Amino acid sequence: MEFGVFILAQQRGYHQTSQQVINNSIEQTVAAEQAGFNTAWYAEHHFNNYSLSPSPLMMVAHMAAKTKRIRLGTAVCILPLYHPARFLAEVGFVDTVSDGRLELGIGSGYQQFEFERFGVKIEDSGAIYNEFLDILPKGLTQKIVEYEGQHLKLPPSSIAVRCLQDPMPPLWITSGNPVTLGRGVREGHNLFVTALLKGNDAVAELRQRLDKVAGDNGKDLDRDVKFGFLRCAYASDSKAEIDAYLDCARFQRRISESLKFRRSQSDDGYMIKEVPSETDPTMEQLRQNLPVGSVNEVIDKMLEEISILRPKHIALQTQLGDFDQKTMLRQIELWGERIIPAIQKELGRNPEASRALPA
Repeated sequence: MEFGVFILAQQRGYHQTSQQVINNSIEQTVAAEQAGFNTAWYAEHHFNNYSLSPSPLMMVAHMAAKTKRIRLGTAVCILPLYHPARFLAEVGFVDTVSDGRLELGIGSGYQQFEFERFGVKIEDSGAIYNEFLDILPKGLTQKIVEYEGQHLKLPPSSIAVRCLQDPMPPLWITSGNPVTLGRGVREGHNLFVTALLKGNDAVAELRQRLDKVAGDNGKDLDRDVKFGFLRCAYASDSKAEIDAYLDCARFQRRISESLKFRRSQSDDGYMIKEVPSETDPTMEQLRQNLPVGSVNEVIDKMLEEISILRPKHIALQTQLGDFDQKTMLRQIELWGERIIPAIQKELGRNPEASRALPA
């Protein structure tokens, strides 16, 4: 079982400066490496406070110089917002300067607000994304690549800086569309999924959907597909501390949904208002749904979820909202010292829970 941290780099208000948010992301990555996490993941978003990470590849390149072991991932690069020639070149460069530690997460995007400002029609995002998937394996593994599609065109081109990983960095596919996930399964790529802030029923439904995607594409999910699970989780004996984390998690979902469903509000064109919705979970529901509580409670809940979903990787959401940085750094350390070792030990003792997991 691999563990990662997912760093969204959010700004909940002007009491946080952009520099503070980015510095927090850097500190959390260094702390995650010291704590023994396998991977640090960085988002991509633009033009509002939902995430201050406009280029996950730039973040990977920067963190490559500040770390030595931890793998560094994009979660995800929004492919329709890139030109394929530049994207291929930057992937090769980043994999090189990170000494082959790049995990390349890709997606089609969902925030119309962003697409409008890049001059891309969001209704074309799926088609552009699929053309990118045609290009990427060729461009990252062949000396010369060319492509003629409806949206993307690339004359015969050679990417100067080649990836170190052979044949290419691992690709991680994220999508709610089973057709998109199915293509990832057929082509041997990894998947990145989430149950949002929901509980065991949603985790079980997610497992069923992934089983169907794999089966429909001639694969066995446990045997043939590596997939990661994005999850909010927090361990503490302090109810106030847990509630502060859960409040930030709910903030993240409110802002994401307001952008996704085109109902975002802002007084200044940048800071998105946090508006409660009818779909908001209560704090009590969040405490029931998520792995939060004492260290032992979190371990037990994580093991329960792992037994249902059987992922190969779990990415913990660390930098959410305006959660206190010093407290989060201690949390990352706690996972490295106590929670991850306990989960790994239990999985080693329980073949049924760990039968799908790599050694």
